[in-house]
Amino acid sequence: MKDQNLDLFDPRMAVMDPESSPSRARDPDFGFAFNDSNFSDRLLRIEIMADPEGFHCQSLADWARNRKRRRDDINKDMTLDITACPEEQIISCNQIDTEDAENENQDESVVAMIEEPHSGDEAANTDDCSWNFDSPRVVKVKTLHISSPILAARSPFFYKLFSNGMRESEQRQVTLRINASEEAALMELLNFMYSNTLTTDTAPALLDVLMAADKFEVASCMRYCSRQLRNLPMNPESALLYLELPSSVLMAEAVQPLTDAAEQFLAARYKDITKFQDEVMKLPLAGVEAILSSDDLQVASEDAVYDFVLKWTRAHYPQFEERREILGSRLGRCIRFPFMSCRKLRKVLACNDFDQEFVSKLVLEALFYKAEAPHRQRSQAAEESSSPSRRFVERAYKYRPVKVVDFEFPRQQCVVYLDLKQEECANLFPSGRVYSQAFHLGGQGFFLSAHCNMDQQSSFHCFGLFLGMQEKGSVTFAVDYEFAARTKPVEEYVSKYKGNYTFTGGKAVGYRNLFAIPWPSFIAEDSPYFINGMLHLRAELTIRN
Repeated sequence: MKDQNLDLFDPRMAVMDPESSPSRARDPDFGFAFNDSNFSDRLLRIEIMADPEGFHCQSLADWARNRKRRRDDINKDMTLDITACPEEQIISCNQIDTEDAENENQDESVVAMIEEPHSGDEAANTDDCSWNFDSPRVVKVKTLHISSPILAARSPFFYKLFSNGMRESEQRQVTLRINASEEAALMELLNFMYSNTLTTDTAPALLDVLMAADKFEVASCMRYCSRQLRNLPMNPESALLYLELPSSVLMAEAVQPLTDAAEQFLAARYKDITKFQDEVMKLPLAGVEAILSSDDLQVASEDAVYDFVLKWTRAHYPQFEERREILGSRLGRCIRFPFMSCRKLRKVLACNDFDQEFVSKLVLEALFYKAEAPHRQRSQAAEESSSPSRRFVERAYKYRPVKVVDFEFPRQQCVVYLDLKQEECANLFPSGRVYSQAFHLGGQGFFLSAHCNMDQQSSFHCFGLFLGMQEKGSVTFAVDYEFAARTKPVEEYVSKYKGNYTFTGGKAVGYRNLFAIPWPSFIAEDSPYFINGMLHLRAELTIRN
């Protein structure tokens, strides 16, 4: 037996959304009842106000520009809209249910009024194009037959409007006031609430319907628009527009797939940030965030990401306080400090663009991460993989991160640790090489490079490791060096090669076959040099007196 206390308009009884239901065939199509007095219990009176002069929308750029201008104009005229009809009961989106008063979607005014019709059913289904002299800004009035159960089932806005317990909720006429540019979108939305489909398929029109669906809380239509927009070809302009929709829309779960697709598009297009640096420098904040949040960013090192972030924020936010706020709340969280060099981290601490408390915490966290054992680092990365910041997830850097331990006494010395994944090493075959980040000794920059090359007799491929000095004038530098690697079964570092060399700028020295075995034996699954899929290398450098 049916529950006699069941609320006819209970949103829990609303039709399931097409994307969440097992089959779209379950969604009832009430298109036949749209604006039909035989299947309606109320009248919807739509007061249409004039748009700002010169309003037109022929492209996405026009849509974004006019949307911003319309929002500014409405904020300026909000008081006029609310007080235009002092004798009538006016119920705004936020006034319908005080418990839901934190509705953030106030970029445009929605005024809902419930009143008795001035005449009978003959007043419905009309387009009244005469001027409303009580409200000079109203240029046209439309009246439609509506079914309150259908609208309430699809929209919490209409559910609250029709079931708020007030006397007005029992009256037959409901009045909405909108801008002229919103008329088409609202008509599409109302039709969708009956038929589950739209007649429009262009990006600007779909965005207008999406905004209307957000305003009137029709989540199923927001999902539909989001899906249709994802199916359209995307470009940087449209991707940025999707990421810069009003905050209430961006926070809606219904459009999350659309914003995810926009972020992925920008991240893929500008993956090589060095190649597109001039173009990326011109992007707005939302676009830069999407790019810098990507794991696939092709960049020399995280130091380069830090340098770019400072360059971009200084160009776009010349005011010091505003720049510090953006770095602390937004872009600073896109920098993966644990993978920056210690030399650069010292510069971070001295940078006034960052709030010192904020950046000190991040640098300390980065240093603790660098001091962790590799298996602990991998564990932290796994735990962080679902976090938006992903600060412990390593990108595919052109130069591999290293750990460096420096000594000043009794001799100037540094110990450098370089870890390479087994798949990274496999990808070096037959003639590839991978470089480490730079590290410093005695004021000079050095780097390690791992190679797949032929042995000295050119009879087989093998793994080689080399030490190079960055080019810096004609200075010479005498260094003793030693290469070592962790080896099974004891998993301790075992020395593989020792030498000394007097470097000049740009020169490198090393050993072509570090492990004295052919490449297939080195890379094999049972290789003694890969521990949990990781090759652990160590280089010890000492300045010769």
